[in-house]
Amino acid sequence: MKIRIDVDCTPEELRAFFGLPDLAPLQAEVLEAMRARLGEGLGAEDMEALMRAWMSGAGAGLEQFRKILLAGLSGGKTTES
Repeated sequence: MKIRIDVDCTPEELRAFFGLPDLAPLQAEVLEAMRARLGEGLGAEDMEALMRAWMSGAGAGLEQFRKILLAGLSGGKTTES
């Protein structure tokens, strides 16, 4: 015997049905904080830390790409890590 139930509702309605919290205000707050941070401008140190986090453990090819990208962002100055 098979029973099939189709539910036609929005994600917000489904979250409310299961009693899950509405994260829209929190998401808006996080996005605004990210916008403010980007508005302040990322320093070279921040960009390097960001690139390290994105490309950590991905291999030598990505490490070389990171160095080239950082050299381009720093106006041709190379930094060895």
